[in-house]
Amino acid sequence: MNIQVRTRISAYAIAVEDDRLLLARLSDASPVFAPGLWHLPGGGIDPGEQPVEALARELLEETGLELVQARLLDARTYSAQRNGISWSLTALFYAASFKGGAPTVTEVDGSTEAAVWVPLSDVRDTAVLSPPAADAMHMLDWSKAMFTATH
Repeated sequence: MNIQVRTRISAYAIAVEDDRLLLARLSDASPVFAPGLWHLPGGGIDPGEQPVEALARELLEETGLELVQARLLDARTYSAQRNGISWSLTALFYAASFKGGAPTVTEVDGSTEAAVWVPLSDVRDTAVLSPPAADAMHMLDWSKAMFTATH
């Protein structure tokens, strides 16, 4: 079997509001990670597109929410295999804030089937999270520990 290798750079939002994290559930159309996993909203950066512009576009498609502010937190790499493709993914993580409103998936036949605010206490089982979402939870734990230790 001939496996294709693809590289992808994606921008993801880590958004926390009232001790809830904004998550998107992956659909069957997800190119990199398995359907049904909870993932961070965001996605691939198109050629020539600035990362924050890609993040804003993807957030509108996947959540219907308008990005107000984004600050780069971290970058990580992942390897995944899905549908005969070996993916090398670079993920840019942004702390993000939005204009008010309830999340609603606006993209038709896209990689997201649901977008919801989930209480942080309900997302401790990393088996239901994509690898970037699981790393986001560790980033949140780390940032809380750093804030508590320094203040």
